[in-house]
Amino acid sequence: MTPVLLLAAGKESAEVTDWAARIGWVVGLALFVALVYWLMREGWKWRGTLQGDLPELPTVPDDPGPARLTMSGRYHGSTTAGQWLDRIVAHGLGTRSRAELTLTDAGLDVVRPGANDFFVPAHALRGARLDKGIAGKVLTEGGLLIVTWAHGERQIDSGFRSDHAAEHNAWAEALNQMINKTEGAR
Repeated sequence: MTPVLLLAAGKESAEVTDWAARIGWVVGLALFVALVYWLMREGWKWRGTLQGDLPELPTVPDDPGPARLTMSGRYHGSTTAGQWLDRIVAHGLGTRSRAELTLTDAGLDVVRPGANDFFVPAHALRGARLDKGIAGKVLTEGGLLIVTWAHGERQIDSGFRSDHAAEHNAWAEALNQMINKTEGAR
């Protein structure tokens, strides 16, 4: 035998993995992730408790009238008006979902499959604008339709994104015209 072969045959490869240490790290990481998730969930529940003074959401009247506009898209959440990071979670308003919006003379009907539907009466509407963000969602300028409305003692901004972004301008104009007409009648 040549000396090179003897050297190669004499070496043993080192153990590649210490399985006990690896399993310990994986379990520790999984427990850490579970702890962070649990703390986030508790924070969400605590925010809902702090917003417990928010009254129940209105329901659609029996005869809301004919639809002025309809839109399908996404509901991205609600915040305290003017504070785009102060998310409102009470009564399911913090749950992002698909949404079908219908504007009638009675107000704005928001139907959300898999989440709580809500209705904003025409007298509660305060304004509509195009914006780029709301808590948890930031888009290009004008990417969100923000509807401001009054509920109880609070002013609320709710963010919607249409499946067809070109609809946003028509919605903002229609809502603002409706608000101006309602304020003129008061």
